[in-house]
Amino acid sequence: MTTTRTRTRAMAVLAAALVLQAGAAGAAQARPLPAAHAPAASEAASSRAAALRITEGQVGEVGPGGTLLYPAVTSCLTVTVRLADGGLVGAHASLFQVPGEYRSDRILAALRDQVGTRAVRAVEVRGAVGAWHPGYFTTAIESYPEGAEVPVPTRPDPDGLARAVADGLGQPRDEVTVHDLPDGDQTVK
Repeated sequence: MTTTRTRTRAMAVLAAALVLQAGAAGAAQARPLPAAHAPAASEAASSRAAALRITEGQVGEVGPGGTLLYPAVTSCLTVTVRLADGGLVGAHASLFQVPGEYRSDRILAALRDQVGTRAVRAVEVRGAVGAWHPGYFTTAIESYPEGAEVPVPTRPDPDGLARAVADGLGQPRDEVTVHDLPDGDQTVK
């Protein structure tokens, strides 16, 4: 169970990261995309539907020609794997765990399991790049013990995030791209 002090410390980490993100983003704000009316994604969900909505802490998949919809990407990162057959497998990584969903240090393993042995064409990371330390993919913010120092990003680190995602997915680093797109819905086709 998380103590009040741990929650307060975690919120301070998030606030610092968001201040950094806001400064780094400057005027380059992403335009919000229209909200989707699609079925909700669930743990390791798979769908051949035209569109699949993936919220914080979830992993999902659509077949060739499908669309992934990531709502309200503010302090989050999305990771979309483009399969060689044209399908998409995606994860919506959250700085803080949503109850019942994947923590940031578990989501890449879930995504890797969903992809399995299928051929990967590319991996795209999008979202609040400046709010994320690459280590959040190996140790979630809320998993640090009381008194431990939680790393806070001092600057956006797209290369570090690309390496962390590549390592977590078992993919070559050159297949991973990182784009800073904070504050809005994301649609990936």
